[in-house]
Amino acid sequence: MTYATASRMLPAWLLRYVYSFEAMIERSVQRLAELLPEGARVLDAGAGESQHALHFPHCRYTGVDLAVGDAGWNYSRLDALADLNALPFPDGVFDAALNIVTLEHLRQPARALGEIARVLKPGGTLLLIAPHQWEVHQAPHDYFRYTCHGLRYLLEEAGFTVDEIEPAGGLFRLLSRRLLNTVQFFPGFAKLIPLLLFVPAALMLPVLDPLDRNRDFTLGYRCLARAKAAPPQSH
Repeated sequence: MTYATASRMLPAWLLRYVYSFEAMIERSVQRLAELLPEGARVLDAGAGESQHALHFPHCRYTGVDLAVGDAGWNYSRLDALADLNALPFPDGVFDAALNIVTLEHLRQPARALGEIARVLKPGGTLLLIAPHQWEVHQAPHDYFRYTCHGLRYLLEEAGFTVDEIEPAGGLFRLLSRRLLNTVQFFPGFAKLIPLLLFVPAALMLPVLDPLDRNRDFTLGYRCLARAKAAPPQSH
């Protein structure tokens, strides 16, 4: 069952419980928005349909995307149509940036992160969320999956100080999500088969998630990082 389908079928509390990765994204974006002062400049790098703009009514939100990921999406709300490898902004103009489930779609992720670091003010915050164990999506524009170590390496190489890297649940939330995925493979009334067999287990499994303390089996990661100040130039 896709998240879009589930959002039409499940009450909000149950949707947040089962689709914890999406719920984590919403909480994380909202928390960042709450920390930003009035008039702060926010870059949404890989904004898609600019769905996160609603969290930033008090800020100067700028949504940027290349608009090639999904033919069915409405990209009309973007503020700039641009490649994240060559952002059309001067250095140090944004107070914060988002990069939400976008990094896997970039052929040159290190270069894009370097560009985001360039346009952030020194100390500016980047909220980065990337999948780890996830199905192929927005094909053919789907290139990478990231471990926590890979994300830290890319961020530090791009000029960020990493404050937090948090896994989006562990093995049992991952298994729950995969059981829900089975629904999409059954046509019509045959969907009753996985609904009866797998969905009850999918609803129970997240309760066991604290057993996976290492959380090496995870849907993805949430990262908070800060742009470093540029080193002084030698004369």
